[in-house]
Amino acid sequence: MKTRRANSRDKILAAAAEVARETGPGSLSLDAVASRAGVSKGGLLYNFPTKAKLMQGLVEDYLREFEQALESRAADNGGESRLAAYVRLSADDCEEPKPSASWIFSAIAEDPDFMTPIKTFKQQLFERLKDETPDIKALLVCFLAIEGLRSMNLFDSDVLSQDERRLLVASLLEIAK
Repeated sequence: MKTRRANSRDKILAAAAEVARETGPGSLSLDAVASRAGVSKGGLLYNFPTKAKLMQGLVEDYLREFEQALESRAADNGGESRLAAYVRLSADDCEEPKPSASWIFSAIAEDPDFMTPIKTFKQQLFERLKDETPDIKALLVCFLAIEGLRSMNLFDSDVLSQDERRLLVASLLEIAK
């Protein structure tokens, strides 16, 4: 029984991610997600009682995948620091086009706790990087530069050219050694 629920939840999250990519998260319809997932709307609402909870589930799923990718990249890159792995992974992530962030504001308005998993994840990540990085200045510069890059990407306000972005990432990787 629990396996079925987990599979339904995973199918719903995968469908929601697909629909969000196609229509933009702000236009995400619960009916469209249920249809794409092959579940009833009641089944969707059982797993995610509101659109905000569905969006929160998407964010939590993304954070889990990012954490796994970071662990994998840090383990696979012999000798590269976790901070350098974080810089590379985040820079790669920022290269993927993202839809407008307007859905985040809608989700926050509906449920102010929407940001809690993001804040918690970032705090835990920063603390772990702080424990593993001997140079706090290097950590602060890299972490804040990457978060700035993420914010520009999220809000579709990137002012850097492709060459400037590459230069930034290369510079951060030198700092993160």
